[in-house]
Amino acid sequence: MKLSCCWLYAISKYGYPVAVPDMFKALEEMAALGFRYVELEGMQGSNLREVWESREALQARCDELSLKVINFCPVIPDLVSLDPQKRERAIEREFALAIRIADYFGCETIQADSYTPPFEFIGDQPYKDMISFGLQYRVVIPPEFNWQQQWDVLVESMTRCSLMAREAGLPFCLEPRVGEMVSNTDGMLRLMDGVDAADPLAGENFGAVLDTGHQHAQKEILPLSVEKLGRRIFYLHVSDNDGRVNEHRALGEGTMDWEGLFRALQKFHFEGYVALDIGRVPDLEDSMIRSQRYLKALLDRMGIQMT
Repeated sequence: MKLSCCWLYAISKYGYPVAVPDMFKALEEMAALGFRYVELEGMQGSNLREVWESREALQARCDELSLKVINFCPVIPDLVSLDPQKRERAIEREFALAIRIADYFGCETIQADSYTPPFEFIGDQPYKDMISFGLQYRVVIPPEFNWQQQWDVLVESMTRCSLMAREAGLPFCLEPRVGEMVSNTDGMLRLMDGVDAADPLAGENFGAVLDTGHQHAQKEILPLSVEKLGRRIFYLHVSDNDGRVNEHRALGEGTMDWEGLFRALQKFHFEGYVALDIGRVPDLEDSMIRSQRYLKALLDRMGIQMT
């Protein structure tokens, strides 16, 4: 397994989305914390375009810092829009550009989310302005909303994105998150079934990001989540919490069954990236360092090699 740093670190320090000048600062800080592998993210619209326009400078800084960008996560909510024109533009322009970015950096995966349906949120809305945890959501569902139509759009878009990523040689993965259309393991399995049925080649290229912070807060038994997803876990985000709120705290500072999780991953010979997904905590750098030490000690005890 290989240790990576999630982009939540940058978001926690510099806001959402992270402006390109702050991306350079975040990369320097990730390197100073001892990471060799990192994520990068871009928000649909000007932020994504600016990442593309700054790609050479960002790559040069990564080279200077001995960093490798291993996963690119474009944030493109219009991928699941019920407006066909918005959705087509999101796929053919925004996601196509994201693939070019991921390919330029030599990423090993490209990632998406399932986002939220077009509800009216009363008060807080998931991941709108800043990634926050422990929020209570109230919604008004429009009378004309049809869940099956929304689900079909999600399956169609993820199928097309997976095929586009496959053509570029990039495995495509989706992260179930609290408050979104696919929020748990079984929702992810249903989406995988839909993509598999729509196009087997897309299905072969489509996997999951298992995020321990989100799934533990969903009352998932994480070793069972691993058992269900098996070899279709492409990437792992790790953080801890108390199982009630989807906080992303330092490893060992919640109630996560870390040994059970990694024993389950061993069964399926998972050798991918384990990304520390710590954020929105008051002692971010110290939490990262404590988590690195905790993870190394755990894996050494279990006889699992980490690089």
